[in-house]
Amino acid sequence: MAFLTRVLEPPRYGYSKNGTFYVPTKKELAREFFSRLNFLKTKKNWLAFFGWTSSSVLAIPFFIFLTHFLTLKYFLVAFIYSMVILGTHGTIWYHRYCTHRAYQFRNSFWRFLVNHMVIRIIPEETYVVSHHVHHQYSEQPGDPYNVNGGWWYCFLADVIHQPIAKTLSEEDYFRVLKMLDHTGIRMNSYQQYQKWGSVCHPFFTLCSFSLNWIFWYSIFFLIGGHPLAITLFGCAGFWAFGVRTFNFSGHGSGKDKRRDGVDFNRKDLSINQLWPGLVTGEWHNNHHLYPNGARAGFLPYQLDYAWYFIRFYKAIGGITSYRDYKQQFLTQYYSPYLVQHPTQSALSSLLAKNIS
Repeated sequence: MAFLTRVLEPPRYGYSKNGTFYVPTKKELAREFFSRLNFLKTKKNWLAFFGWTSSSVLAIPFFIFLTHFLTLKYFLVAFIYSMVILGTHGTIWYHRYCTHRAYQFRNSFWRFLVNHMVIRIIPEETYVVSHHVHHQYSEQPGDPYNVNGGWWYCFLADVIHQPIAKTLSEEDYFRVLKMLDHTGIRMNSYQQYQKWGSVCHPFFTLCSFSLNWIFWYSIFFLIGGHPLAITLFGCAGFWAFGVRTFNFSGHGSGKDKRRDGVDFNRKDLSINQLWPGLVTGEWHNNHHLYPNGARAGFLPYQLDYAWYFIRFYKAIGGITSYRDYKQQFLTQYYSPYLVQHPTQSALSSLLAKNIS
């Protein structure tokens, strides 16, 4: 656990003062944000610069979509691709596989298909390492997107709080590699890490994103011409910035919004929200209850498209095994709750019957 306290690069204002979590001012956040984007200052800032540059580039097709192609048809296409497909893929790939290894691919070919089945947005390194820290220290000093820091603290976290430390020892660096070795990314040697300050190399990262974007723009163009391609790349840009806001709302916007009979994990402020749950399968409180589970939708109304895909992919041979904690959740948490709340038990049975 001590390793997780030093694996990320701390901001200059620190995580705590006088033993308590420190909430930086907006000025401090802005100063740290632009300092870490400055790759001219040090090439070790390249990954943060790349992340925001690639997302910002997608704002161009989004603007063209709004000004030239905003019809009901393309709005629905954009909505489904950004909210459902990209969101569900983020849950499948970055969240349940890359971070928590909730399931195992048969081989690298099947893994490659899932990795690239949508427009690439986030480098795996940016997401995975910091997310392990988030689970270990949720809402404590050191949590890279601590909801108590406010909306901007979470929104800018990928630049300010999520990058790995730039001065890791060789032993610690190889521990970081073990957190990412199953993702298939091309990883730097320790000497390359000392030069670039990252696990992934800028050349191979740029190639991966470029080839992915070229492939998907070509496919979308062949299907529907420039209007469809621009629409889908534009809505990908919308998702790229929107996903940066999720952890703030997913932890109650800093308030205790947990509900009895709905949010059973009480170790942090995570909540099960209908919107991200229904469109992406991200029932966040359930996920914090069983982080390495391949399923987060446990109750009848909790649709989980990510789980449905994982089950489908296993059926066709792409996945060999997965972890499913639904029965454990029902036995350990939900059934005892229904025993204590018989009215809720009757309503739950009626809902389950209607849905089935």
